[in-house]
Amino acid sequence: MDIDLPAILLWVVGLLGLIWVIDKVCFEKSRLAKDQEASDPKPVEYAKAFFPVLFLVLFIRSFVGEPYQIPSESMLPTLQVGDFIWVNKYSYGLRLPYFGTKVLDIGDPERGDVMVFVPPHDPRFFVKRVIGLPGDQVRYENKALYINGERLKYKLVKESKNSFSKVVIREYIETIEGQDHIIHRMNIMDGSRSWSLKEGEYLMLGDNRDNSQDSRFWGAAQEEKIVGKAVAVWMHKDPGFEWPTFMQNRLIR
Repeated sequence: MDIDLPAILLWVVGLLGLIWVIDKVCFEKSRLAKDQEASDPKPVEYAKAFFPVLFLVLFIRSFVGEPYQIPSESMLPTLQVGDFIWVNKYSYGLRLPYFGTKVLDIGDPERGDVMVFVPPHDPRFFVKRVIGLPGDQVRYENKALYINGERLKYKLVKESKNSFSKVVIREYIETIEGQDHIIHRMNIMDGSRSWSLKEGEYLMLGDNRDNSQDSRFWGAAQEEKIVGKAVAVWMHKDPGFEWPTFMQNRLIR
Protein backbone atom coordinates (compact mmCIF):
# COMPACT_ATOMS: atom_id res chain seq x y z
CA MET A 1 0.00 0.00 0.00
CA ASP A 2 1.35 3.45 -0.95
CA ILE A 3 1.76 6.03 1.81
CA ASP A 4 0.20 9.42 1.07
CA LEU A 5 3.03 11.59 2.39
CA PRO A 6 1.51 14.96 1.38
CA ALA A 7 -1.68 14.17 3.30
CA ILE A 8 0.24 12.94 6.35
CA LEU A 9 2.46 16.04 6.35
CA LEU A 10 -0.55 18.35 6.04
CA TRP A 11 -2.40 16.71 8.93
CA VAL A 12 0.68 16.60 11.18
CA VAL A 13 1.38 20.31 10.57
CA GLY A 14 -2.28 21.12 11.22
CA LEU A 15 -2.35 19.11 14.45
CA LEU A 16 0.87 20.65 15.79
CA GLY A 17 -0.36 24.14 14.95
CA LEU A 18 -3.70 23.46 16.64
CA ILE A 19 -1.98 22.23 19.83
CA TRP A 20 0.20 25.35 19.90
CA VAL A 21 -2.74 27.74 19.34
CA ILE A 22 -5.03 26.06 21.92
CA ASP A 23 -2.30 26.21 24.54
CA LYS A 24 -1.53 29.85 23.71
CA VAL A 25 -5.18 30.93 23.94
CA CYS A 26 -6.48 28.73 26.77
CA PHE A 27 -3.71 27.49 29.04
CA GLU A 28 -0.41 29.37 28.79
CA LYS A 29 -1.49 32.50 30.70
CA SER A 30 -2.90 30.61 33.69
CA ARG A 31 0.10 28.27 33.75
CA LEU A 32 2.57 31.17 33.85
CA ALA A 33 0.47 33.03 36.44
CA LYS A 34 1.01 30.15 38.85
CA ASP A 35 4.69 29.72 38.03
CA GLN A 36 6.70 32.05 35.79
CA GLU A 37 9.26 29.32 35.23
CA ALA A 38 6.74 26.56 34.53
CA SER A 39 7.76 24.43 31.58
CA ASP A 40 5.44 23.62 28.71
CA PRO A 41 3.65 20.26 28.70
CA LYS A 42 5.38 17.74 26.45
CA PRO A 43 2.79 17.90 23.61
CA VAL A 44 3.11 21.72 23.54
CA GLU A 45 6.90 21.50 23.71
CA TYR A 46 6.96 19.13 20.73
CA ALA A 47 4.48 21.30 18.82
CA LYS A 48 6.63 24.42 19.29
CA ALA A 49 9.77 22.52 18.26
CA PHE A 50 8.48 20.71 15.18
CA PHE A 51 5.74 23.00 13.80
CA PRO A 52 8.06 25.66 12.27
CA VAL A 53 10.30 23.07 10.61
CA LEU A 54 7.48 20.96 9.20
CA PHE A 55 5.54 24.06 8.13
CA LEU A 56 8.60 25.21 6.14
CA VAL A 57 8.86 21.76 4.51
CA LEU A 58 5.14 21.85 3.66
CA PHE A 59 5.45 25.36 2.20
CA ILE A 60 8.45 24.47 0.02
CA ARG A 61 7.01 21.23 -1.34
CA SER A 62 3.58 22.82 -1.91
CA PHE A 63 4.55 26.13 -3.51
CA VAL A 64 8.20 25.94 -4.62
CA GLY A 65 9.32 22.48 -5.76
CA GLU A 66 9.79 18.85 -4.87
CA PRO A 67 11.93 15.90 -6.03
CA TYR A 68 10.47 12.70 -7.50
CA GLN A 69 12.05 9.47 -8.71
CA ILE A 70 11.20 7.88 -12.06
CA PRO A 71 10.04 4.26 -11.47
CA SER A 72 9.28 3.03 -15.02
CA GLU A 73 10.39 3.14 -18.67
CA SER A 74 7.31 4.99 -19.93
CA MET A 75 9.23 8.21 -20.62
CA LEU A 76 12.28 6.69 -22.33
CA PRO A 77 14.51 8.04 -23.70
CA THR A 78 13.77 11.42 -22.08
CA LEU A 79 13.73 10.03 -18.54
CA GLN A 80 15.49 6.89 -17.35
CA VAL A 81 14.47 4.53 -14.56
CA GLY A 82 16.21 5.84 -11.47
CA ASP A 83 16.28 9.49 -12.53
CA PHE A 84 15.46 11.95 -9.76
CA ILE A 85 13.62 14.91 -11.21
CA TRP A 86 12.92 18.36 -9.80
CA VAL A 87 9.30 19.47 -10.18
CA ASN A 88 8.52 23.18 -10.29
CA LYS A 89 5.32 23.65 -8.26
CA TYR A 90 4.61 27.28 -9.20
CA SER A 91 4.90 27.04 -13.01
CA TYR A 92 1.19 26.27 -13.31
CA GLY A 93 -0.02 28.42 -10.40
CA LEU A 94 0.02 28.13 -6.61
CA ARG A 95 -2.23 25.38 -5.27
CA LEU A 96 -3.41 24.45 -1.82
CA PRO A 97 -1.42 21.48 -0.50
CA TYR A 98 -3.15 18.09 -0.84
CA PHE A 99 -6.44 19.56 -2.16
CA GLY A 100 -4.89 20.96 -5.37
CA THR A 101 -7.16 24.01 -5.56
CA LYS A 102 -5.45 26.82 -7.47
CA VAL A 103 -5.20 30.02 -5.39
CA LEU A 104 -2.94 32.06 -7.68
CA ASP A 105 -2.92 31.75 -11.47
CA ILE A 106 0.66 32.06 -12.75
CA GLY A 107 0.59 29.96 -15.90
CA ASP A 108 -0.91 26.92 -17.60
CA PRO A 109 0.60 23.75 -19.08
CA GLU A 110 1.81 24.07 -22.66
CA ARG A 111 2.01 21.43 -25.38
CA GLY A 112 5.27 19.56 -25.06
CA ASP A 113 5.74 20.15 -21.33
CA VAL A 114 6.71 17.18 -19.17
CA MET A 115 4.21 17.30 -16.33
CA VAL A 116 3.67 15.51 -13.02
CA PHE A 117 0.02 14.88 -12.11
CA VAL A 118 -2.37 12.43 -10.49
CA PRO A 119 -4.31 10.42 -13.12
CA PRO A 120 -8.04 9.70 -12.77
CA HIS A 121 -7.56 6.00 -12.03
CA ASP A 122 -4.64 5.95 -9.58
CA PRO A 123 -3.70 8.02 -6.48
CA ARG A 124 0.01 7.92 -7.32
CA PHE A 125 1.96 10.59 -9.18
CA PHE A 126 2.54 10.06 -12.92
CA VAL A 127 4.90 11.89 -15.24
CA LYS A 128 4.04 12.20 -18.95
CA ARG A 129 4.24 14.73 -21.78
CA VAL A 130 1.43 17.21 -22.41
CA ILE A 131 0.07 16.53 -25.91
CA GLY A 132 -3.42 18.02 -25.90
CA LEU A 133 -4.75 21.16 -24.20
CA PRO A 134 -8.33 22.08 -23.28
CA GLY A 135 -10.37 22.57 -26.44
CA ASP A 136 -8.01 20.55 -28.67
CA GLN A 137 -9.05 17.85 -31.10
CA VAL A 138 -6.36 15.15 -31.03
CA ARG A 139 -6.08 12.05 -33.23
CA TYR A 140 -3.60 9.19 -32.89
CA GLU A 141 -3.29 7.21 -36.12
CA ASN A 142 -0.50 4.97 -37.48
CA LYS A 143 1.60 6.01 -34.47
CA ALA A 144 1.43 9.67 -35.50
CA LEU A 145 -0.33 12.48 -33.63
CA TYR A 146 -2.63 15.05 -35.24
CA ILE A 147 -3.50 18.13 -33.19
CA ASN A 148 -6.45 20.16 -34.47
CA GLY A 149 -6.03 18.46 -37.85
CA GLU A 150 -2.30 19.15 -38.19
CA ARG A 151 0.12 16.23 -38.14
CA LEU A 152 3.15 16.59 -35.89
CA LYS A 153 6.56 16.43 -37.57
CA TYR A 154 8.65 13.25 -37.16
CA LYS A 155 12.22 12.51 -38.16
CA LEU A 156 13.73 9.03 -37.86
CA VAL A 157 17.03 9.10 -35.95
CA LYS A 158 17.97 5.44 -35.61
CA GLU A 159 16.55 1.97 -35.06
CA SER A 160 17.66 -1.10 -33.18
CA LYS A 161 16.42 -4.69 -33.16
CA ASN A 162 16.04 -7.04 -30.25
CA SER A 163 17.31 -10.36 -31.59
CA PHE A 164 15.35 -12.33 -28.99
CA SER A 165 11.90 -10.72 -29.31
CA LYS A 166 12.23 -9.51 -32.95
CA VAL A 167 10.95 -6.10 -31.81
CA VAL A 168 12.38 -3.12 -33.66
CA ILE A 169 12.72 0.07 -31.64
CA ARG A 170 12.75 3.23 -33.73
CA GLU A 171 13.89 6.54 -32.30
CA TYR A 172 12.23 9.65 -33.72
CA ILE A 173 12.47 13.39 -33.20
CA GLU A 174 8.93 14.61 -32.56
CA THR A 175 8.29 18.34 -32.93
CA ILE A 176 5.56 20.09 -30.92
CA GLU A 177 5.14 23.88 -31.10
CA GLY A 178 8.61 24.18 -32.63
CA GLN A 179 10.25 22.21 -29.79
CA ASP A 180 11.98 18.86 -30.45
CA HIS A 181 12.11 15.83 -28.19
CA ILE A 182 12.95 12.16 -28.72
CA ILE A 183 10.35 9.39 -28.66
CA HIS A 184 10.49 5.60 -29.09
CA ARG A 185 8.20 3.53 -31.29
CA MET A 186 8.10 -0.22 -31.84
CA ASN A 187 7.08 -2.28 -34.87
CA ILE A 188 3.89 -3.52 -33.20
CA MET A 189 0.29 -2.89 -34.16
CA ASP A 190 -1.59 -0.10 -32.43
CA GLY A 191 -5.14 1.11 -32.97
CA SER A 192 -6.32 4.58 -33.92
CA ARG A 193 -8.25 6.80 -31.54
CA SER A 194 -9.25 10.42 -31.07
CA TRP A 195 -10.12 12.81 -28.26
CA SER A 196 -12.07 16.05 -27.89
CA LEU A 197 -10.68 17.72 -24.79
CA LYS A 198 -12.99 19.70 -22.56
CA GLU A 199 -12.20 22.59 -20.24
CA GLY A 200 -9.63 21.54 -17.64
CA GLU A 201 -8.58 18.37 -19.51
CA TYR A 202 -5.09 17.47 -20.73
CA LEU A 203 -4.04 14.59 -22.97
CA MET A 204 -0.90 12.99 -21.54
CA LEU A 205 1.34 10.50 -23.40
CA GLY A 206 4.62 8.82 -22.54
CA ASP A 207 7.61 9.30 -24.86
CA ASN A 208 8.05 5.52 -24.95
CA ARG A 209 4.87 5.34 -26.98
CA ASP A 210 4.41 1.57 -27.16
CA ASN A 211 5.35 0.98 -23.53
CA SER A 212 3.38 3.58 -21.62
CA GLN A 213 0.13 3.49 -19.67
CA ASP A 214 -1.23 6.95 -20.39
CA SER A 215 -4.29 8.87 -21.61
CA ARG A 216 -4.86 6.28 -24.33
CA PHE A 217 -5.90 3.87 -21.59
CA TRP A 218 -7.38 5.94 -18.74
CA GLY A 219 -8.45 9.22 -20.36
CA ALA A 220 -7.49 12.84 -19.88
CA ALA A 221 -5.74 14.28 -16.84
CA GLN A 222 -7.75 16.85 -14.89
CA GLU A 223 -6.61 20.40 -14.13
CA GLU A 224 -7.20 20.08 -10.39
CA LYS A 225 -4.88 17.05 -10.27
CA ILE A 226 -1.82 18.84 -11.70
CA VAL A 227 1.26 18.69 -9.46
CA GLY A 228 3.85 20.67 -11.41
CA LYS A 229 6.28 20.91 -14.31
CA ALA A 230 9.29 18.55 -14.47
CA VAL A 231 12.23 20.83 -15.25
CA ALA A 232 15.47 18.95 -14.57
CA VAL A 233 17.15 15.67 -13.64
CA TRP A 234 19.30 16.40 -10.60
CA MET A 235 20.47 12.89 -9.67
CA HIS A 236 20.38 9.32 -10.99
CA LYS A 237 20.50 6.05 -9.10
CA ASP A 238 20.25 2.63 -10.73
CA PRO A 239 18.04 0.07 -8.95
CA GLY A 240 19.69 -2.06 -6.26
CA PHE A 241 22.78 -1.39 -4.21
CA GLU A 242 24.22 1.25 -6.52
CA TRP A 243 25.73 4.60 -5.68
CA PRO A 244 23.86 7.68 -6.93
CA THR A 245 25.52 9.74 -9.63
CA PHE A 246 25.29 13.37 -10.67
CA MET A 247 26.91 12.79 -14.07
CA GLN A 248 23.54 12.50 -15.85
CA ASN A 249 22.12 15.80 -14.63
CA ARG A 250 20.31 17.74 -17.35
CA LEU A 251 17.36 19.97 -18.15
CA ILE A 252 14.22 18.15 -19.32
CA ARG A 253 13.05 18.90 -22.86
